[in-house]
Amino acid sequence: MSRRILLPWRKLAGIGIAALASGVGCAQPPESQETGFLDRSLEVGGQRADYVVYVPADYADRDDWPVILFLHGAGERGDDGLVQSDVGLGRAIRQNPERWPAVVVFPQVPAEERWVGRMGSVAMAALDATGTEFNIDESRTYLTGLSMGGQGSWYLAYEHVDRWAAVVPICGFLGFEGTEWGGFTPEGEDPVTTTSERIASLPVWVFHGDADPVVPVDASRQVVAALESLGADVTYTELPGIGHNAWDLAYADEAMIEWMFRQAR
Repeated sequence: MSRRILLPWRKLAGIGIAALASGVGCAQPPESQETGFLDRSLEVGGQRADYVVYVPADYADRDDWPVILFLHGAGERGDDGLVQSDVGLGRAIRQNPERWPAVVVFPQVPAEERWVGRMGSVAMAALDATGTEFNIDESRTYLTGLSMGGQGSWYLAYEHVDRWAAVVPICGFLGFEGTEWGGFTPEGEDPVTTTSERIASLPVWVFHGDADPVVPVDASRQVVAALESLGADVTYTELPGIGHNAWDLAYADEAMIEWMFRQAR
């Protein structure tokens, strides 16, 4: 089933993991679990990776929390382990926490790297560690990201298609060959066809501003069209007059949020 929505401007094997943060790998009793935005660290492939986990204030009230993996954009790259939770989904949660009844994982990409390859594995390691530490419902595992993280969302959907209940790429892209933002599909294959065929079983909701000067809107249109041709469950929201920042409107879209939490594997 395919749905297209145009809104006015108003309306992103074999890796050893060692936990460095207190409590990782050992679920805490719900009544004693600290909540809010929590700092966590992992050692992946001999390198430390800091990330943030958001735990809802009412965590103790249930033992089957949905979990969201959020992938930030290029502007949040670094090693502070914090800035990635201040933009996009993290900001939306702070503004309206009641809309986001989920445990949310915020990994961070170091400078000059991207989510494709090693850092995609780090993101999955952070998600796995979160599933060990907290009481989550693995059948309701969601993936979303913006810009560079939008590419990361397509990539991790492609690499781990059986893991996700739904995917929400925002102003994302498959790759721009000849740049640092190259693709991830096998050489010689059409990335749009290969990716869409691989993920056609997944519910997907795509957002993009039609005035985006950073990532051309065609980067989303082409994948959406390919998914539609396969009969995939894809919704496309194109935001007229909106530039690169499509994420604030996307994460404020209550219809998308409600749709996402209805999805289950």
